[in-house]
Amino acid sequence: MPRTASIDRKTGETDIQLSLDLDGTGKADIATGVGFLDHMLTLFAKHGVVDLTVRAAGDLHVDQHHTVEDVGICLGQAIREAVGDKRGIHRYGHFTLPMDETLATVAIDLSGRHYLVYNAPTPSPKIGEFDTELLEEFWQAVSANALCNLHVQLHYGRNSHHIAEAVFKAAARALRMAVEMDPRCPGVPSTKGTLSE
Repeated sequence: MPRTASIDRKTGETDIQLSLDLDGTGKADIATGVGFLDHMLTLFAKHGVVDLTVRAAGDLHVDQHHTVEDVGICLGQAIREAVGDKRGIHRYGHFTLPMDETLATVAIDLSGRHYLVYNAPTPSPKIGEFDTELLEEFWQAVSANALCNLHVQLHYGRNSHHIAEAVFKAAARALRMAVEMDPRCPGVPSTKGTLSE
């Protein structure tokens, strides 16, 4: 079965089309109108070895908040849909990633329950034109809509760009581990027999 999803979300604030293939090759085709988010999602696709296409038109004349959050919502929904009933997957994933002076760990549990712990403060309020407070908003939206536990821990780091990039890359590699098939566990990886909400 293909593990793919296509999400269309249209509100008074944003209009987003997103497609995801969990068994892709790392191809990214991203245009959100937010340059830094495009950069991070391109890294996410490459390091998660997923194919990701995003088209977003948002109310950027207001600010970047709605676009960034709603892309996170769509990505979370796509992960949830593409992974299906989670039969045969590892379920858990984690990765610790160095990025120059920065070290970050991301751990994920595709549990059917959402919870975000985000301990990755950035020293500067902006990266270029991007508001760094939106990083946590993005991952909150992903977690809530993918129905996953997501723990983000910055061990140390000084450069805000490096911190954000380390988190996106580590999250991608943690997700890659979690959705990989486990030949030793063909069923749902839970004693409950289900990993739905």
